[in-house]
Amino acid sequence: MTETQVKPGWQGRFYEDFEVGDVYKHPLGRTVLPTDNSWFTLLTQNTAHPHFNAHYATHTEFARPLVNSCFTLSLVTGQSVTDISQNVFANLGWDEVRLPAPVFEGDTIYSESEVLEKRESRSRPEVGIVTVRTRGYNQDGTVVVTFKRTLMVYRRGQGPSSVRPSPKG
Repeated sequence: MTETQVKPGWQGRFYEDFEVGDVYKHPLGRTVLPTDNSWFTLLTQNTAHPHFNAHYATHTEFARPLVNSCFTLSLVTGQSVTDISQNVFANLGWDEVRLPAPVFEGDTIYSESEVLEKRESRSRPEVGIVTVRTRGYNQDGTVVVTFKRTLMVYRRGQGPSSVRPSPKG
């Protein structure tokens, strides 16, 4: 492969690329597996029976295991990284987290984010501060999580450069 054929892949957005009102439909959906729910619940030492005790869950109004809501928040945040925080300096916070509908094992989750605010950092000239509202929804379009997220994003050319070796031979 010659050097002129190589084209850079998506590098994510920098502070300058965000515009208030833009909506990014994040490209990947993800089906939640029973193993995801069990492992996440056990890793985080969550002892709530509806997440890992199928027999117990059959006696609830849902009649089946609920996906750990912190997993849902983490999954939807992860889905947004490609568009929102590939060039993050730091997350500053998640606010107004809402869980309007349950997630069940076997649901496929999709997400999108809208840029609400952006401003220059007063203390760090190499970054700007961006606030987005993200929502995750299932295969039926039912919204299962919403939240605001505020983060510091590098300005173009200000973050650490990714050093990637070239193949030899």
